[in-house]
Amino acid sequence: MGKKGSLREFQAHLAARLAGASNQSAAGLLGVQSGTDYWLLDLSDSGEIIPLTTLTGVPLTKPWFSGIANIRGNLYSVVDFSAFQGKDATPQNASSRLLLIGTRYGNNSALLVTRMLGLRNVDDLAPAAEDPNAPLWAQQAYTDHEGRRWKKLDVRELLADDYFMDIGV
Repeated sequence: MGKKGSLREFQAHLAARLAGASNQSAAGLLGVQSGTDYWLLDLSDSGEIIPLTTLTGVPLTKPWFSGIANIRGNLYSVVDFSAFQGKDATPQNASSRLLLIGTRYGNNSALLVTRMLGLRNVDDLAPAAEDPNAPLWAQQAYTDHEGRRWKKLDVRELLADDYFMDIGV
């Protein structure tokens, strides 16, 4: 009985924290590292984060398409986000994560990223100059107090990008 009470208390505490976080748009960014780049995503777009699971390769796909993952009976297409951008492939190790991004938009897509960096508060970041050559899904950028550049990933734009959706060779 004690454990059930503790679980209920934990769930109530977690629900209260999530409700508070949703009311504070400033803290609603998730930080991830992809290769050597730092990225921010709106929490509402970030979906679930899971440890790297077994990926099933798919023949005749682009090198940045890592394969298909079965996550609780649902198939997700997995894109190595660093390789997708023309950079080094993401090492598949204990710190690698799958970021499920497309569920909100009716698309079972996941990004393979180097590691998760936790929540970020936009008030702690300064807007940075936009890169005129950046794709639509990476138009915004920020710098933190340590001088690191953070790119903001627009998930909706990424999922609408023809190159992202065309995995065939």
